[in-house]
Amino acid sequence: MKLTEESLERDGVKIHYWIGGKNNAPLVVFTHGATIDHHEWDATLPIVSEHFRVLTWDVRGHGLSRPAPLSFKEAMYDLLGILDRLHVEQAIFVGHSMGGNLHQELVFYHPERVNGMVFLGCTWNFQKLSILESFSLSIAEPILKIYPYRALVSQSLAATATTKVSQEFLRPAMESLTKGEFVQILMETSSCLHCEPEYHINKPLLLIVGDKDKTGNIRRVMPLWANHESDCKFVVIRNAKHAANLDDPNYFHKTVMDFLTRFMNNSLKAV
Repeated sequence: MKLTEESLERDGVKIHYWIGGKNNAPLVVFTHGATIDHHEWDATLPIVSEHFRVLTWDVRGHGLSRPAPLSFKEAMYDLLGILDRLHVEQAIFVGHSMGGNLHQELVFYHPERVNGMVFLGCTWNFQKLSILESFSLSIAEPILKIYPYRALVSQSLAATATTKVSQEFLRPAMESLTKGEFVQILMETSSCLHCEPEYHINKPLLLIVGDKDKTGNIRRVMPLWANHESDCKFVVIRNAKHAANLDDPNYFHKTVMDFLTRFMNNSLKAV
């Protein structure tokens, strides 16, 4: 599959993105997790592009969209800017971890741009945190700042994927970051959390989590989130960690394509 690399400059930052797939089909946007980059979706894009137009990108502060600090607000407008440049009014969004948090902010502020959403290993932006969870977030930054950088990367990789092959696949993206960038990204990921007990996304949703995902409170909160939404399917992938798409790609791809089939014949407003 051939992807065309393009870029969009906003406030002095060049945001890199890649577009390809089936012309005039609905657009599916793929956003990677924290501290990695668009290559996370290398195995997924060829499958989805057989039926859809696909877009992937490096979120500011990651990959080629550097140097720049991660900002959820600015990243949301980066993505909207890319969609506007492509003349895409609505899309389907697939986000892993931080990518899913970013997509939740987009649908909260701009629901008219969203047709459906897939969330992989992603916490719920609109939950009420427990006292322990709030305390853990409050002490995270000073702990991360004194943590040895190599150990931080190694432990992040071990928590993200089960196999050495998958871990080594992700390593170059993580190791391209300085420790300061790494810590800033991790801290910014919690800025998207704002309790909205009455809020419902009210879009078709697919929530996916690995049964061995111990990142934050994701494994605990995803079933609660799924029960909160009316049009939502919740899937647990066995023997998978935070990046279940890498631990069991076949099952992940089947699950996502089953969800996307409902959009194949829909008339979405896309180029």
